[in-house]
Amino acid sequence: MNRTFWFFHPISIFIFSILALGASLFLYIYWYIEVSTGLKAVVKRFNLQAGQVLEPQTWLVILVLSILVGMILLGIFTIFVYNQKTLQLYRLQHNFINNFTHELKTPVTSMKLFLETFLRHELTPKEREKYIDYMLQDVSRLSENISRILNLAKLEAKSYEGEFISTDLPEMCSHFVKDNRRLFSGCEIKIYNDSKKQLLCAVDRPLFEMLLMNLITNAIKYNSSEIPEIRISFASSNGKIVIRFTDNGIGLDKKESKKIFRKFYQIGRPMKMTTKGSGLGLYLVQSIARIHKGKIIADSPGTGKGSTFTLTLPF
Repeated sequence: MNRTFWFFHPISIFIFSILALGASLFLYIYWYIEVSTGLKAVVKRFNLQAGQVLEPQTWLVILVLSILVGMILLGIFTIFVYNQKTLQLYRLQHNFINNFTHELKTPVTSMKLFLETFLRHELTPKEREKYIDYMLQDVSRLSENISRILNLAKLEAKSYEGEFISTDLPEMCSHFVKDNRRLFSGCEIKIYNDSKKQLLCAVDRPLFEMLLMNLITNAIKYNSSEIPEIRISFASSNGKIVIRFTDNGIGLDKKESKKIFRKFYQIGRPMKMTTKGSGLGLYLVQSIARIHKGKIIADSPGTGKGSTFTLTLPF
C-alpha cells in the first residue's frame, strides 16, 4: 500500500470514523460530568434547590444518546462489511471476465490461424486431417465454455427442469469415459466398484455428465505429470453412495480446499503451468451435487501430491 495515501484506504477511514464517533460521545459525557460537578458545588454553596438547576432526566438522555450512537456504529459497520463484500465480488467478476475472455479468444484465434493455413497453403490429406482435428478440439473447448455459462444461468435461476432416473452410476461412468475417450487422450482413467454390485441413484443424466466432465477435465488440466492419472472409485456406506475422484495433479493447500467451490474462485498455479480456467467448473459441480441432494468435498495431502474429490449421494 502507498505510504502517502494509506489513510484513504476504506479500512483506515472506517477505523477513524469509529474512533471519532466514540471520542465525541466520550467528550460529551465527560463535559456533562464536569459541568454537573460544578453545578452541584454552586447548589450546595448557595443553598439552592437541585431540581431548579439539575434536570433528573439528563442521565436518561445520555443513555438514549449512547444507544443511538451504538446503532450508528452498527450501521457503519454493516455498510463497511457490505462494501467490502461488494468490492470482493467486483474483483472476482473482473478476474472472471479477464480469464473467460482468454478462454473464448484462444480457440477462436487458433481456428482462424488454421483456416488461414488452409487458404494459403496446399496441404496433404494427412495434414488436413490433423488441422481439422485441432479445429474440432477448439470448437469443443469453445462449446464447453459457452455451455458452462448457459447451464450456470439455468441453475441459478432455478429454471432447469431435468428428468431424474434411477441409474447404475459405475456403469454410467464407464460408458461416459469410453464415449469421451478422445477428450481424455494422453491420460489414464481407472474405474473401480468396491461394492461389486449395482449402485443405483436417481440422477439427471445431462447434469451428472456435466459434473463428471468438470471433475475429470480439472484433474487433467491442473496436472504437471507426464501421464495424468485419475482413479474413480465407487463404494456404499451408511445408505450413501460414495464416489472418490483421485488424481496425481498439482494438489491443494488445506486453505484452498473449501474456497475452490466458490464462484469465480481460482487457485494459484505453478510457474510452468499456463492453464487458465473460468472459475466456474467446481462451482457447477457443487451446485449439481446439491441438486441431487448430495455433497462434495476436496482433500489433498499437500501441494504437488494430488487431490481427492469425494462425492456423496443418496441411494
